[in-house]
Amino acid sequence: MSVDSAFTVEYSKSDRSNCIACRSTIKKNTIRFGIIVQSPNFDGKILRWHHKKCFYKKVKLHDVQMIKGFESLRWKDQERIRQQIEGNSTEKKNETVREDAFAVQYTKSNPNKCHACDSAIETDTLCLSKKDGTTISSEPNEQSDVWYHINCFNEIKDDLGFSGTAESFSGFANLKEEDQMELRQKLPSPTVSSRKRKSETDEIDDTMIVKQPKLEDEIQIKKEQSELLWTYKDALRKEIPRDVLKQLLEFNLQKLVSGEYNLIETVADCMAFGALEHCPECGGFIVFNYTTYKCTGNITEWTKCMYSTQSPNRKPFEIPDDVKQQYNILPKYNPKFPLKGYSIVLAGRLSKTAATLQQEIERLGAKVLANVDATVDVVISTQDEVQRKSKKIQDAQLFEIHVVPVQFLDDIQNDQPWIVMEKLKISTWGILPHIRKQQTKDNAQKISTSRSRKSVPEKVSMILKDGAAIDPDSGLEDFCHVMRDSETGEIFAAVLGAGRTGTIYGGKKNEQFDDQSEAIKAFETLFLDKTGNKWSDRGTFKKFPNKFYPLEIDYGNHDIQKVFDNVNANKRSNLPKLVQDLICFIFDIESMEEALLSFEIDLTKMPLGRLSRNQLNKGYQVLTELQTLITNDATNKTAIIDASNRFYTLIPHNFNRGKPIILDKIDLIQSKTEIIDNLLEIEKAYSMLKETNDQKNEHSIDDYYKKLKCSLQPVDHNSEEFHRIEQYMTNTYAPHQRKYTLKLKELFKTTREGEREKFQKWQSTENRQLLWHGSRKTNFAGILSQGLRIAPPEAPASGYNFGKGVYFTDMVSKGAHYCFATPTASGGLMLLCEVALGKMYECHQRTSFSTETLPANTQSVKACGKTIPSPKGQYITDDGILIPMGRSINAKIQKSSLQYNEFIVYDTDQINMRYLLRVDFQFIN
Repeated sequence: MSVDSAFTVEYSKSDRSNCIACRSTIKKNTIRFGIIVQSPNFDGKILRWHHKKCFYKKVKLHDVQMIKGFESLRWKDQERIRQQIEGNSTEKKNETVREDAFAVQYTKSNPNKCHACDSAIETDTLCLSKKDGTTISSEPNEQSDVWYHINCFNEIKDDLGFSGTAESFSGFANLKEEDQMELRQKLPSPTVSSRKRKSETDEIDDTMIVKQPKLEDEIQIKKEQSELLWTYKDALRKEIPRDVLKQLLEFNLQKLVSGEYNLIETVADCMAFGALEHCPECGGFIVFNYTTYKCTGNITEWTKCMYSTQSPNRKPFEIPDDVKQQYNILPKYNPKFPLKGYSIVLAGRLSKTAATLQQEIERLGAKVLANVDATVDVVISTQDEVQRKSKKIQDAQLFEIHVVPVQFLDDIQNDQPWIVMEKLKISTWGILPHIRKQQTKDNAQKISTSRSRKSVPEKVSMILKDGAAIDPDSGLEDFCHVMRDSETGEIFAAVLGAGRTGTIYGGKKNEQFDDQSEAIKAFETLFLDKTGNKWSDRGTFKKFPNKFYPLEIDYGNHDIQKVFDNVNANKRSNLPKLVQDLICFIFDIESMEEALLSFEIDLTKMPLGRLSRNQLNKGYQVLTELQTLITNDATNKTAIIDASNRFYTLIPHNFNRGKPIILDKIDLIQSKTEIIDNLLEIEKAYSMLKETNDQKNEHSIDDYYKKLKCSLQPVDHNSEEFHRIEQYMTNTYAPHQRKYTLKLKELFKTTREGEREKFQKWQSTENRQLLWHGSRKTNFAGILSQGLRIAPPEAPASGYNFGKGVYFTDMVSKGAHYCFATPTASGGLMLLCEVALGKMYECHQRTSFSTETLPANTQSVKACGKTIPSPKGQYITDDGILIPMGRSINAKIQKSSLQYNEFIVYDTDQINMRYLLRVDFQFIN
């Protein structure tokens, strides 16, 4: 049974629940069925409880495996539910399903899963659906569509009650003609289907006769186990107090669960089958989860352990002698052990005797040591002893150990030890125990831990004016803010916001303060509680399991207006009108935001003005780690999930109501690498916008133009130069490209500061060509100001087909693809660059190269494509540049995996920008 089932069953724990159908009370200890749906108001699932009869009226189940908690019921109740479901199955075989319950359509952009095979149905493919009462939406009494691949539907159509033809499906008339034919072929006539099904059923019946004895044995075993469990449950509920149940679990080193119901379930399971051994992968506690035993521990500080099994290792469940004899008169027992694992030293004359304190400390799970050393977690003393600076106090100061009063032992009953330490500290020094131990750990840790830290630095410089602390392990985020008055600077509120990473769920909690110091103190306490780190130690931040992690965010000026909105009547631009329009086009903030949305970036967590280059580079590092994991150990799913968690923490995505995609495929790594490439360019453009203009009388457009450090001269449309470039574009546009045509709107000569000087050493190279390079228009502020650049070392090599270099093409169709124009944003920019190719190494398949790995005596790579410009149409300029502007022809290359030629150089000095083209993508239909 899947734990993602939409249904659950249990005995009502009280008289407080009401049936969602009839609105009357569900009595305690009676069976109640729940329908699990996503809450529309907060981050989590909610249960809509029903009486048994009310549930049966609403939902027709056909398999007990669809119900969570079914096997936890008494055997007689399990049997009754089975009989009810068997009756549903009989009705199902005989019922006539309305034809409008079935539909056919092309899948939308949101991914669907096939209900039969549980695999994804790709976007824009044909799929079938049936309205089904066993799939519940968030609205009561509403049936949802259940989706199937065509082949999967065909295999189980009789079970689904379908007896029609292809034309029976709603939406059939809207299909393409070829898809209508496919559906008719794959769904034969009912007569043929019935005969086929009958023969299959006969075979199944014969098989069942053979398997019947084995099935009966399994049922008997399950019955005996259920009855044994309920014998223990009834006895525990009647005779054993809750504190003793907790004591039994801790005595046997089991996970301490909360709630009387869960305590009884857990102890009964241990008594019936043995105590559970700890997880073999991480050493964490294992607990029963409906039909599977799952680990509750953490593989790394970022990711929960994924271990689960139906046959866990067990050991004898031991019961202390005193419990066996007098369990009902045991003294009150605190099972939490809030100081478990702590070492404490007592110093000076205290308000209680040493023996009393030692007994109390041991009852809380800690041990008392005689002397102070590096292993001690906290020292209990008095203010007088601290001022006297006794030997123990001096040692505590040497090792940065907190000194606290005896009150510490009382306050930890209600709060975390490290929070109480900070509140009650009577010493002027002190580093929290878990931070001290982390700092002194040996660097040689297990592989999974070292992997998780490759891309996450020990120190995180964090700007937290409006910061975010994230728990990627649980998927929850917390935002801790101290709000500051913009005029007086007074801090007056601490704000806590919570929500699921990349989704729409969540809310905020405001806590108001009259005093600035109180607000700061509340914020610092909250920060310590949520992250395990002191606010003052954020420069050496450490990530801890199940704790939040701070994002480094660049907070700039968020009130930047669009360039073309900043025109002032008293300021006149000295630039030609065509150049003014181009600058506005390049620095269009709306386009930048649209680009971020197309990357599925969560603009509430990483808005345009908060892109951090440092954080984006860390994203590169995580992708490189993922590439290594996928290449070397694709089966290590836990490590891949761990790294995926870290990537989504560093680069927040918006998944709406969906779940983050695990980055377990190379093509996903390539896609995310391209996203970071583009984000870095956008970050550069926005940083240029944020820079202040000291020339008060200068038009803002002129200011941004100067920041590009690149001369842009419009070329006359009537010139030979313009017509030649226009012809180059027309001739190298592939004839099979039917999505759009290209129109050269404007042409600009480009001269980047310092570029031609660097290119000088390549000027005499014989093989220099004028080649295309396309990119998103939002990238051109960075490209013009910094030049075309090679991906940094942090970026994964798998993101580039022929290694980390700068890519060009002699076919405009190839370059235009990377402009990512749309019918609603049809303008694009392209470059024509003089590229010193020199001697080229020709290849036909993807191979990674770099400056160091290029074959001897070669300066570039030519990846040969199937469609090329005709050599007969080549043109050579007066300064020796070859323009491959012949009409496209078939290269007659059979072995190539590429459609078009690509030229790659691994030294940016081999590039000299010559033209910037403003292009209009004229979409067809």
